[in-house]
Amino acid sequence: MKTSELKDGILDWAVDKALNLNTPYNSWGQKGKVPFYSTDWAQGGPIIEREQIDIQCFPRKSGGVVWRTFHADGPTPLIAAMRCFVALRLGDEVDVPDDVLRDAELDDLIYDRGDE
Repeated sequence: MKTSELKDGILDWAVDKALNLNTPYNSWGQKGKVPFYSTDWAQGGPIIEREQIDIQCFPRKSGGVVWRTFHADGPTPLIAAMRCFVALRLGDEVDVPDDVLRDAELDDLIYDRGDE
């Protein structure tokens, strides 16, 4: 999966993998709980600070804004920064296992992540 397309639980899983934590993905706690790096400043903020990821805001011609780093963009500053972090550590493509994709889709139905 392209790093630029990562979002929600799959992005959080990829950040966890980039940190070499490899928490078994399952946000309701049965196997492990991957933090919400891409929506929780308490989780993603320290990564941004430690890695010195510069985030900038640009207006869109169609309205609204896009947040950009030197290597990624996103609809929020945290998503842009976490995509950047993953791309720098894991590359422009990430191999996401089928079980992670399945669990992330289920989580997206259960949790309001507050990022859209």
